[in-house]
Parts: sequence; C-alpha cells; structure tokens
Amino acid sequence: MNFARGSLLLSSLLACGTFAGAQLQGNTIATTAKHEVPAIQDTETAAQRDARMAWWREARFGMFIHWGLYSIPAGTWDGKQVPGIGEWIMNRGSIPVADYKALAPKFNPTSFNAHDIVATAKAAGMKYIVITAKHHDGFAMFDSKANSFNIVAATPFKRDPMKELAEECRKQGLKLGFYYSQDQDWTAPGASAYKTGDHQPPDFHWDKAQDGDFDTYLHTKAIPQIKELLTNYGEFPVVVWFDTPTKNMSAERAAEVVALLNQRPNLIWNNRLGGGYKGDTETPEQFIPAQGYPGRDWEACMTINDTWGYKSYDTNFKSTETLLRNLIDIASKGGNYLLNVGPDSMGVIPTPEIARLQEVGAWVKVNGEAIYGTGPTSFGAEAGAFSATEKDKNGKAKFVPSWEWRSTTGKGKIYLEIFKWPSNGVFHLAKVTKTVTGAYLLADPQRKALKVTKVGDGVDVMLPGRAVDPVASVVVLKTQ
Repeated sequence: MNFARGSLLLSSLLACGTFAGAQLQGNTIATTAKHEVPAIQDTETAAQRDARMAWWREARFGMFIHWGLYSIPAGTWDGKQVPGIGEWIMNRGSIPVADYKALAPKFNPTSFNAHDIVATAKAAGMKYIVITAKHHDGFAMFDSKANSFNIVAATPFKRDPMKELAEECRKQGLKLGFYYSQDQDWTAPGASAYKTGDHQPPDFHWDKAQDGDFDTYLHTKAIPQIKELLTNYGEFPVVVWFDTPTKNMSAERAAEVVALLNQRPNLIWNNRLGGGYKGDTETPEQFIPAQGYPGRDWEACMTINDTWGYKSYDTNFKSTETLLRNLIDIASKGGNYLLNVGPDSMGVIPTPEIARLQEVGAWVKVNGEAIYGTGPTSFGAEAGAFSATEKDKNGKAKFVPSWEWRSTTGKGKIYLEIFKWPSNGVFHLAKVTKTVTGAYLLADPQRKALKVTKVGDGVDVMLPGRAVDPVASVVVLKTQ
C-alpha cells in the first residue's frame, strides 16, 4: 500500500493498468518540500508533532473496516465470480453506473451493531478504528447532504453507521478515523478511475455516465463531503485516510482539501492525498517493510484473508500465528498495524475473522506491555537480512526474514518476543548496549527472576524448559 515514488511511475501504472489493489502498490508517493498552502506538517515544530502524534504512536494496533454496497454482490456479478478484491467489483466487472446504483435500494444491513464491532476491536487489543466513509464506488456510508448516493438517503436502512460508531467509540474508549476516496469515484461524473481491462484513456471510464468535469466533482461532492465528515461527528475523526490520488489531484486541488484539514490542528492524515503533500504516515500495503521507515511514522495495512471488502468465497484466512507475528514485527520496526475486516451485506464481520481477533486479543491482554507505546528494536539483525543472490520483483536484493525472535523497547526495559524457543534453554544476545539488571517473563504475574549471565558484550538469559506461549513468549530485560 505504498505509492509509486514519482509521477512517471504513477503515470505508467495508470496507462498500463498494472494497478490491481484497493490502494496503490509500490514504494512511496512523490512529495514536495514546499506548498503554496502549507499543511500542518509544514509549519509545526518537532515538539508539536510529537504531541499531536502521541496517542497514535502509543496505540500500535488498529482496525480497518472496508464496508459498502460491494458487500451485496460479494465478489459475484451476473452469476460469475469477478477476479480481484471485493470492493473493486464495479471497476473490475465494468458494471454500468445505473446497475451499480441499483444495489442501494437492496442495502439494508439490519444486523449492523456498532457496539459489537467496537467491542470486537477493543477485545482484540486495537486502540482505533478506520472505516470506509466513501470508497471508490462513490457510495457514502454516512448521512450526506452534499450527495444523495448515501446510506441514509438511498437505502431502506436510513441510519448513519459513522454516527453510531462514533458514539460507541466514545463509550468504549477507542479512537475513530474515516477513509475517504477523494480522487477516484466511479459513480460521480467527472471523477477519476483507474484502468482495468479494456478501459481506455484518457479517463479510463467504461460508462458515459461517468464522463464530466473533475473540478465539478471535487467542488460539489468530494470537498463538501470531507467537510461533513470533519464537522458532523464531534471530536472524530482523529484520522483521515485518503487513497489513490491520480494526476487529477494537482497541488492546487489538494490545497483546497488541506485548507479544510488545517482547521482540525490535531488531525492525523496519511500520505495519499496527492498534490505533493506528505501527510503524517507512510502506508505500506499488504507487506511489512524490511527496516520500517526510520524517521517517519508508518502504518502497515493488511487483510485477514485476501480481500478488503467482503467476498463470500474468500476463505483464505491468515492464521492467528501469522497475525500476531505481523503485529510484533511491525511494532519492532516502529510502525502501527492496521488490520482489516470486511463485514457482509448485513453488517456482520465474518466469524473466522472474529475468531482470529479474539485469539490475538488473548495474547495482547497478557503481553500488550511489549507492544503499546514501545519503541523499535535496539538490535535489528533479528528481523532477517538481504540476500546476496536473490532479487525481488524490482530487481533489488530480496529481504529474507528470520522468525526466531523480535524486540521492542520501553523505558528501562527491552522486550524480547521469542518465536522459536531455544532447545538448550539459553537465550543469547551477542551485544547489549545497556546494562541488564534483571529479567523475567511478561506472562509471569509473580515476575520471578530469570538468571542473567554477562557474556562478553552480551548476555545469556536462562529460560524455562518450555515456552509459555505457543506463538510468542515475551522476556523482559530490565536495563539501566
């Protein structure tokens, strides 16, 4: 979920149609150092930024929710399974605007329960939620006076899920953020679209109903809806998650959005607005960067199965072990983990996803101290190494991860998340730059001391004969 580094690569992606995800794949979107309309990131001091980002850095773990009209076809159109991710079915299936809009009267997710969704996130150990207020299909999942293609005006449901989630997040102590597709909108005349199949330049539309003027779309739908999201939900959103900017999102157009964002000085927003604005966070999608993004806040967004939006036949769910390893790996590199769920057309998160979140939550309940508010590893080599012979898809040295252990850091503490329990009962660290004064297992309520022996520049920690957790056992080193 990272953007192409420069406009040439972005243009080539648009032209050749290699893009196939909910968000752009690649490295990072091109940004510029100066803007005619400065964003908060351009003017704040380092101390002000640290204060603004403090809760987000503490959180480390959030829930992404992709939910919309696309949950009705659930990956199938006219009796045929449409390849690709669920929320892209309109584009991938070249579905006419009128036919797609006809889904709205059928959308009545009466099983949606904001309390249960927030409680699920909280039980998993997640500290914030980011939900698709409007995805690329243009359907607003909130009460919008700016455009009638929304869940309140166009469906029998007549309720605003964003309002209900905001109320529950307040009650249960979670933060709430909104995803908004500011550039692509496949049902609004004049808005952008990405090339799929035989969609033709310059706009890659597949239905004449999509033709029109981008500025009209921007000024009559996108900007008014962003304003609604920023003003109608009290202290929320605390995060705005933009996506897939094209060449249409020029610096001048992006600046109009930034002027709104600047009115919320504590707001956090990502690097996907466009127009050269860097935002607050790098956004690797479906992968964990080998060494994180030193000096930058970042958030890896990933799916539990293979899709973001619900697909009835996507049952390729990741194991709880994989999800926990991802969380630990990301935290060890100084990032946040935004893990997606895709509710069905009734508003229910699939049972296999809930089951995995509950299992993740059980581990976090015991070991969360090693995740929340921690800093990255003080070691580094434990994550793996770049191959001397293998190349990745970009022709660069391939990173080969190692899955024996990871480490996070806290005040006066080093946390060792051990995946592979040493057979000889000794965990060896070759070099520790701080003085280790003691050690214990985080899962041990008595904090019984483990024997620590200094060995050269490092230490040996004597461990029990068996791991205390089948996925990751955490050893705490007290330091000074």
